[in-house]
Amino acid sequence: MDDPFRVFPSRRSVVQSANGIVACSQPLAAQAGLKILRDGGNAADAAVAVAAALNVTEPTSTGIGGDVFCLYYDAATKSIRGLNGSGRSPAALTLSKARSDLSMPAAPAANAPLDGEGGIPMTHVHAVTVPGAAAAWVDVIETFGSGKIGLAGALEEGIRLAEEGAPISLMSSVMWAQEEAHLKVASPNYAEVLKGGTRAPKEGEIVRMPHLAETFRELVRHGKRGFYEGRVAQAIVDVIKGRGGCMELEDLKAHADAGSEIIHPVFMEYGGHRLWECTPNSQGLVALMALGILEKLQKDGVVPDFGKGKECEWKHNSAEYLHVLVEVLRIAFSDGRHWIADPQLGKVPTEGLIDKAYLAERAKLFDPHKRNNKIAHGTPAFQSCDTVYFSVTDKYGNGCSFINSNYGGFGSGIIPYHCGFALQNRGCGFSLHHSHPNALTPRKRPYHTIIPSLITDTSNNLHSVMGVMGGFMQPQGHLQVFLNLLVWGMNPQQAVDAPRISVGKPYDPRVTGVSVEEGVVGEEEVLKGLEGKGHDAMLVRGWYRAIFGRGQVVRCSYDVEDGQEDGGTRVWSAGSDMRGDGHAVGY
Repeated sequence: MDDPFRVFPSRRSVVQSANGIVACSQPLAAQAGLKILRDGGNAADAAVAVAAALNVTEPTSTGIGGDVFCLYYDAATKSIRGLNGSGRSPAALTLSKARSDLSMPAAPAANAPLDGEGGIPMTHVHAVTVPGAAAAWVDVIETFGSGKIGLAGALEEGIRLAEEGAPISLMSSVMWAQEEAHLKVASPNYAEVLKGGTRAPKEGEIVRMPHLAETFRELVRHGKRGFYEGRVAQAIVDVIKGRGGCMELEDLKAHADAGSEIIHPVFMEYGGHRLWECTPNSQGLVALMALGILEKLQKDGVVPDFGKGKECEWKHNSAEYLHVLVEVLRIAFSDGRHWIADPQLGKVPTEGLIDKAYLAERAKLFDPHKRNNKIAHGTPAFQSCDTVYFSVTDKYGNGCSFINSNYGGFGSGIIPYHCGFALQNRGCGFSLHHSHPNALTPRKRPYHTIIPSLITDTSNNLHSVMGVMGGFMQPQGHLQVFLNLLVWGMNPQQAVDAPRISVGKPYDPRVTGVSVEEGVVGEEEVLKGLEGKGHDAMLVRGWYRAIFGRGQVVRCSYDVEDGQEDGGTRVWSAGSDMRGDGHAVGY
């Protein structure tokens, strides 16, 4: 009992399994993925099944009208590949048209800061980008799947739940109620996602989505063409144009023809392990930059090595510790919010942003005694690169880190006629300043907040499949959960249970302040300590804790004493965030 975190009051025990685990934010969706694993499918097959089921049980966060990113760990080759399933802006949506339709001047003032005007409002039709999830589901199955399940098998449980109905869990019902008024204003077809066509479902009430079931069947019958051409595509175009948007059938077909982008993820080494993230237009680089800056500060002795246990005088979530996390994240976000954009339509300094020499220069912005009020983006070298998150592992040793998002709740709230899903509002991620690297242009992917993650050792042996959902909270959650696991020695459930902080109030890291979740040891002392260093600190309680995201972790270990000749039996250990409705399930 020498583990200092053994007494942490986790509300759930770690789930253990030797065959595979699904950890997600909704129990029925977890069962959908588990069924695929029991039927012989792999982690990628199960991930798509979970995503489809969540479209029924938690459409308040995710669905086929949103986008997807995933990382896939192949145990046979110890390799990691990623998939960018994010959609693009319509070809007819130019920067000048967007500014005109939003009643903005044709161009910003000559001295206007790049981030000074804000972007496309979350409720505006121009925030709708081409939904990438449908193509991503097909591409995940075809690229990473086992070949035993297929798309029909992966969507079978989602279709059943949509048609027969599913009882709604607590957090989903709360988020649904928060979106009810928005849906009624946003779309003439709002009845398709409301109980009895009139209201948000209450906890325990059954919701049926027959139109969504038919949309899924179209995808099964015709592949990508079943979504990006034909009836569904026409319904998407019609409802967007009815709101004054400019998406065309060709925009949808072009996405299907191009397919999802298979990417080579990048990593940052820290303490003998690698944190893996997707490349831009995803914001995963922010987590890597923050981790790299932290490592430099520790190497130079500016802050202590947290891994020294009793030799480190700082406690977990102390004011001193949180000050370091806040500042390295603010430095990382200052670069990420400026440079991260669609690399297919402009130069993005991916390698330069995580270069150790560059991060060493950025680390000089850190002041151990106070908040630095003059942090601005740097200039790295250019070299030749609302949401549900869930983790899935299988009996073969593979892992799939998967995230599928509408962005803000039901996204735009715009529902194509007789399709049963809402369209995302990812276009909010664009800048409307013509000089910004992330400026809106036709057929461009915006800055994307959703980021799956994996942890390996330096030999690429899988350690954990990990992620934390929640807008700009995601890289912050990755950093905190990574350190909880590998520095503070927490198990997967403790790592996601532990109170978190969020830079900005509540989500946007550009906003001054830091939110501290209730439950930190010595709340008053921690808040006073942060305020003493110049931070505008706020304690967040109750339902508002949703701003800290919902995470899932599945960790890999081996039982080396069970008589196996190959080094032991693989054991998966999982934790699922208490801030959500879900859990981890294995078999």
